[in-house]
Amino acid sequence: MIQNRTSLSINVLHKLYREGKLTPSLLCQDIKSSIESYDDYNIWIHTLNDDELQSYLSKLENKGPDDLPLYGIPFAIKDNIDLAGIPTTAACKEYSYIPQQSAFVVQLLIDAGAIPIGKTNLDQFATGLVGTRSPYGAVKNAYNPDIISGGSSSGSAVALALGQVSFSLGTDTAGSGRVPAALNNLVGLKPSKGRISSSGVVPACRSLDCVSIFANSVQDAEHVFNLVDKYDPNDSYAKKDRACIKTFNGKIGVPLEPQLAFYGNEGYKTCFDTFIKKLVELSYEITRIDFSSFTEAAALLYEGPWVAERYTAIESFIASNPDALHPVTKDIILPAKQKLTVDAFTNIYRLQELKREADKIIDDVDFIVTPTIGSYYTIDEVMQDPISLNSNLGYYTNFMNLLDYAAIAIPAGVDESQFPFGVTLFSERDCDPTLLSIATTIMNDLPIDLDKLNQQQMIDIAVCGAHLSGMPLNHQLTDRGAILLKQTKTAPDYRLYALAGGPPFRPGLIFDEQHGCKIEVEVWRMPVTELGSFIKGIPHPLGIGKIFLEDNTQVSSFICEAYAVNDAEDISHFGGWRRFIENQQPS
Repeated sequence: MIQNRTSLSINVLHKLYREGKLTPSLLCQDIKSSIESYDDYNIWIHTLNDDELQSYLSKLENKGPDDLPLYGIPFAIKDNIDLAGIPTTAACKEYSYIPQQSAFVVQLLIDAGAIPIGKTNLDQFATGLVGTRSPYGAVKNAYNPDIISGGSSSGSAVALALGQVSFSLGTDTAGSGRVPAALNNLVGLKPSKGRISSSGVVPACRSLDCVSIFANSVQDAEHVFNLVDKYDPNDSYAKKDRACIKTFNGKIGVPLEPQLAFYGNEGYKTCFDTFIKKLVELSYEITRIDFSSFTEAAALLYEGPWVAERYTAIESFIASNPDALHPVTKDIILPAKQKLTVDAFTNIYRLQELKREADKIIDDVDFIVTPTIGSYYTIDEVMQDPISLNSNLGYYTNFMNLLDYAAIAIPAGVDESQFPFGVTLFSERDCDPTLLSIATTIMNDLPIDLDKLNQQQMIDIAVCGAHLSGMPLNHQLTDRGAILLKQTKTAPDYRLYALAGGPPFRPGLIFDEQHGCKIEVEVWRMPVTELGSFIKGIPHPLGIGKIFLEDNTQVSSFICEAYAVNDAEDISHFGGWRRFIENQQPS
């Protein structure tokens, strides 16, 4: 039973499996209920149906956690990474194809016993840091649905943050595996280029692309990384040499104060200052560094020739489908066709100079710490200004692959509105294992209570029967910390039936556009951490789905299978369950 997102950690699930308290099949059913409850968050492009899941569950029969390191562990796959037999869209329906084999990294995970739950939404062709550039809809933030989720690996991050998987795969070319981590209170590992194979990944910038890992803890990220950190001879950018020759002595680089950018977000500035002060209290040595080489390199990513790589990656598709691109994606990619070769070499030479300068700085410290992002924005704000706000989000991330560094984003607190704040640690390429170790130490010394912060995530549930105020099952809401938001009615498209059985007696709410009417409901706001156990107690033929209220807003609600009302009493004329109960004669 899913109780909160950290209850899906690898160690917790394996303990439940060993004790016989859970099976992979039951877990997948629980996850499917959670996914249905967040349908309007636009997280998934394709979730595996029962038949598709069964092929993976069957491989786990007669095995257990002692046989497979990821036995029964559910994960999400960004939909620019191949899963055999499932469409890869890169968030462009016209581009869709069905791969015959899984990406190298995905196959390693499946061979280790992991269960793919589905393919997640993204900024189209992995072009963006906002999570809004998709024909499948803007992905909503796990903590505040009005705020952007971050991109391009938006769906993979939010699926994890809402407790629908144990870890997830993204890609990270310019920050796509770190920005969503910061916005959804996750760990986001951006490995060194070539450490995790990119075979079977739709390229954004082939020379810069990295497959990234989202996790709820550094331990889970490290566990997954160790399983997929394998050389792939079929990946032309894979590298055999993986040795980190750097020694670590507790010396941390932090950008000079004037070079830190928070874009007016004083709350995030306070969070970062507090984080650095805590590092000092833990006896880390802080050295202020000139950050200009890094920020100038970051500017080259979209102003230089590397944006032309994005055009090259889908050039043939654009030629045959010129109108298929998302408008913002088109505005970014199509002008790259005009980039001049002479400008490309000018920028390549300048990047090499900047790398020499940046390497000297990073040689003098163990690693550098920055905010992962300087501020956050609402979905509406990004829709109004999609380019410059996206650019702000990349201030601390765009340079990383150009300069060939390893990085990990970790949670680092909350601002005054209880919205998550994160920092990034980065160092020389191939220092990934050491960065993971340092991140573990820092998070242990400065613990961030994910479960407590997760309590800030809430979901609205409409009830129409025994869960109403004063009714026999209302305690199932109040015991879980739910609060009554409002008493209202559905849109005029529903009918209400008294179902057989009981006590407690229950109604069934059915959509009926032709003969429907308004039905009284209550909307309760419940902590996300309690949703799984609440859904678990709902008996068939009832379930949770989406309904429209009289103000035309949509909300999760109790609904009923249509077949179950064939012999039930239609009580719609009462206008609601409460009036029906009041009019019943004592038996």
